[in-house]
Amino acid sequence: MIAELTKPYLVIIIDGKMVEEKFLQIDGNKIRYLESGNSKKTLVLIHGLGASAERWDQVIPLFADEFCVVVPDLIGFGYSDKPLVDYTPEFFSEFLKNFLVASEIKRPYLIGSSLGGQIAAEFAASYPQDIEKLVLVSPSGIMKQSTPALEAYIMAALYPNEQNAKNAFELMECSGEKINETIVNGFIERMRLPNAKLAFMSTLLGIKNSELITSKLQTISIPTMIIWGAIDPVIPIQYADHFVSTIQDCRFFRMNGCGHTPYVQDPHTFASKVLEFLNGV
Repeated sequence: MIAELTKPYLVIIIDGKMVEEKFLQIDGNKIRYLESGNSKKTLVLIHGLGASAERWDQVIPLFADEFCVVVPDLIGFGYSDKPLVDYTPEFFSEFLKNFLVASEIKRPYLIGSSLGGQIAAEFAASYPQDIEKLVLVSPSGIMKQSTPALEAYIMAALYPNEQNAKNAFELMECSGEKINETIVNGFIERMRLPNAKLAFMSTLLGIKNSELITSKLQTISIPTMIIWGAIDPVIPIQYADHFVSTIQDCRFFRMNGCGHTPYVQDPHTFASKVLEFLNGV
C-alpha cells in the first residue's frame, strides 16, 4: 500500500532557494525526500552508496530555477526506513518506480550517481517510457573489484568515526583539500542509525553478486549523458567506455580535477553541462 504524508516536516534555505523536507509511506516504510522549485518539469536526483539527499545540496539550487528538483533518501539510507531485506539493484529499481508513483511524478529527468547511477540505468532499461533524459555520474554496475578508496569508505561505514570518515572522503575526492565538516558529521550520524550498517553491507553484496549491467545498457534508447571525474579513485574513469559505447544515444563529459563526486567538487560546471544536455543544447 502506498500513501503520502503531504505536510512538509521542515523547510530549509540552501543558497537562497527554499527546500522542503517531505515524507512518503511506501509499502509500510517511511521514505524521506527533499523538494525545491516550482517548474512543471521534474528532475530526480539519486544518491550513491551510504549517502543521502544532502549529497546533492550544492546543485539543488542550481537546478531549482528550471526544474522541480526531487531528491529522495533511498530506502535503507539517510533518514528513510531501513527494513531487513536484500538490497539488490533490482530492489532499488522497483523502489524508484514506487517512489515516482507515490509522489505522482511522471516522465522525470533522472540523474544518478555511483550506486544511484546503476539504479537509474536499471530503471531506464526496465521503464524507458517513464524517463525524459538520463544522466549517469560515475555509475557502478561494471566494476567488480574493489579499490583503496572504496575500502576506506566501507571502513568508515562500518566504523563511523571522524578519522575514518575524513580519510574516506579525502580519498574519494582526491583533491588534497579539507573536507567540509558538515559532510563528515552527517555521514557519521546517518551510519549510526539503526540498521544503517546492515543496509549498507547488504547493498554492497547485492552489487557484487549482481550480473554486469552491460546487457541492460544495450536496451537503453533514451538520450543519456555520462559524467565522470577524471581522477575518480572509487570507480576509475576507465569504466566510462563500457557505458558510452553500449548505450545507444549517449554523450560523455570528463570533469577534470574531480574525483568520485564532481557535483560536490565543481557544482557550477557540473550543473552547467547537465542543463545544456537536459535543455537540448
